[in-house]
Amino acid sequence: MPVTIVMTVVEEYEDLLSPNFDTLESLRQARKDGCNVYVILLANGLQASRLLRFGDRHRILDTRAKYIMLHDFRLFHSELHYLWKRIVNVVFLRYHKKVLGLAKSKAWFDLSTVPFPNPIKAIFVSRRVDIWRNGRFHYNRPLFADKTKNLNEEVLNVVYLDHVPSVVVMKNNDTNKIGGVEIEILHTLAEKMNFKPNLYQSMNAEYHKWGQKQANGSFSGLIGEMVSGKADMALGNLQYTPYHLELMDLSIPYTSQCWTFLTPEALTDNSWKTLILPFKLYMWIAVLLVLLITGAIFYGLARYYMNLLQYQSDQSVITDKNQEEDYFGEKPVGMYLFGEVINSILYTYGMLLVVSLPKLPSGWAIRLLTGWYWLYCILLVVSYRASMTAILANPVPRVTIDTLKELVDSKVTCGGWGTETKHFFEESLDEIGQKIGERFEMIDDPDEAATKVAQGVYAYYENKYFLKYLSVKRKNSNIRMENNSTNTSSVSVKLASDRELHIMTDCVVNIPISIGFHKNSPLKPLADVYMRRTVEVGLVEKWLNDAMYPIRALDSSDDEVKALMNLKKLYGAFIALAIGYFLSLICLFGELIYWNCVVKKDPRFDKYAMDLYYMKKK
Repeated sequence: MPVTIVMTVVEEYEDLLSPNFDTLESLRQARKDGCNVYVILLANGLQASRLLRFGDRHRILDTRAKYIMLHDFRLFHSELHYLWKRIVNVVFLRYHKKVLGLAKSKAWFDLSTVPFPNPIKAIFVSRRVDIWRNGRFHYNRPLFADKTKNLNEEVLNVVYLDHVPSVVVMKNNDTNKIGGVEIEILHTLAEKMNFKPNLYQSMNAEYHKWGQKQANGSFSGLIGEMVSGKADMALGNLQYTPYHLELMDLSIPYTSQCWTFLTPEALTDNSWKTLILPFKLYMWIAVLLVLLITGAIFYGLARYYMNLLQYQSDQSVITDKNQEEDYFGEKPVGMYLFGEVINSILYTYGMLLVVSLPKLPSGWAIRLLTGWYWLYCILLVVSYRASMTAILANPVPRVTIDTLKELVDSKVTCGGWGTETKHFFEESLDEIGQKIGERFEMIDDPDEAATKVAQGVYAYYENKYFLKYLSVKRKNSNIRMENNSTNTSSVSVKLASDRELHIMTDCVVNIPISIGFHKNSPLKPLADVYMRRTVEVGLVEKWLNDAMYPIRALDSSDDEVKALMNLKKLYGAFIALAIGYFLSLICLFGELIYWNCVVKKDPRFDKYAMDLYYMKKK
């Protein structure tokens, strides 16, 4: 099988901390080809150290490959100790000359390596691997043994951030019990790789959290511990993003989380619309049209029937006065109900409310239409009553924000933690995401964010599990839920005017979550193998359910809502009554104005002979 060899020749004066173009391209080509063995034959230890520093900083060299280098004490300066925590598969060649005066002595090579996993303290002391003498190895040990399989119970510094569900700190009196998904993963890795984790939090973790870049170029919080090399591993719901990958190594994602917004439920109260809620708009339009059309038909049939009788009376020859009186005495029975347009609409509306007519009209056409219209009214009223009963008996439907478009249209302020989150929305390719980025405000305290959401002026961006924790924490305000081991935060008192918290149904993005290792960590390859196995057998899912179980147990949002009747649901009836009173008063005032301004000022008006006045007016 052919093996690709990339040979790079550098001048003795070239600064490899900033190599020239040819050197850089050859190193990139070697990395691209997957070079897994580097043979560095630089006699100048300073030059070799600067090459290693450059390769580590910009990931030009694969630090997990095998290295063969010339032994030089300048490579072991204290400023370079961090390199030998990353480049552990290395063999240093040290040439020993033939001892003068001894006939049998020959030149030989001492092969040594870094003392990993033992920590490098003040002075770097290499560990002998083998000796090459007389054309053979003296001990026949493997030169590049896997040093990460057994870490010999070495202590690894693990920085963590209390963040549900990855790390959950439960305080019991004066002791803290740390749990969560990533803690369980850490214990599994510690058992398989044989190391002891030293868990600690960064300075002011409750404020800095993951950390951000400072004015002097350093980083605060959890990321600062990793960048400075103080921590070997980091636990804290780290997102698998280019931003984090630039600063540290991340394991394979052990889960994918839905990141969305915690939004307030709308306070829109539609109880005043109770009377019109049973039917949709188009149904009410149809009912109104049927009412007007049917009333017009009743009026038309009544007028036709009355005109027909009048026509018959005019054409008849009446010979007997008594007969004539009897004939004209037979008024059309019930025709006055529909003889005028207003009366026709009014009695048609009355039948719609299942109010019987005072008298059955004469005329078979009107009677047949009345019968069939009653059937229509019965079906319509039964449907209305059934729908009204369901509305009054069931709880009021919640008005929530469940999509990004609804969130943008709601005009509430959006926010979350960190500038990177804000940049994520600002650099979004869709217009809705950009609009959210324009009004995105950063906030450090999640409890303060939950309070602002309850006030109806804010939407908080986080993963669904943490949002569930915030929601339950606020609902159970009488129960103390510890935020972290260093900061005991009590939930603010829930006011009656506060809105309920709702987790938006749509996910903005599903983000992979990983565990952090320091940059170019040699632990990552084997840790990935064990993590992949824990994911495949379902342990991560089980640990996730265990971490969320106490929170779900306190959640009362899914409790059965009893169908109770209350006064608020009858607001619609009072609104209708108020409208009726208002219109009646307007009509009353109108009649009084007409009486005083028109009738009384008429010259023919005589308050003692009102009947004569109206007869003359007709």
